[in-house]
Amino acid sequence: MDPENADRSGVPYIRPSQSVTELLAAKRTEPIKSLDELAADTFGSNEELDDFLQYTYAERHREIA
Repeated sequence: MDPENADRSGVPYIRPSQSVTELLAAKRTEPIKSLDELAADTFGSNEELDDFLQYTYAERHREIA
């Protein structure tokens, strides 16, 4: 195995037979025209979002304390 064609774990890189442009065309993707296209209503209310953020913050800092 050629080390220049492998990542740090030694797994060889596999080059796709198509370019990124060809892969995107095959999937008929469209460019993002606005950030609004990426928006999602994940939380039903601001309170749900606040609860999630508090939980996430607490979990990230749990092992630090």
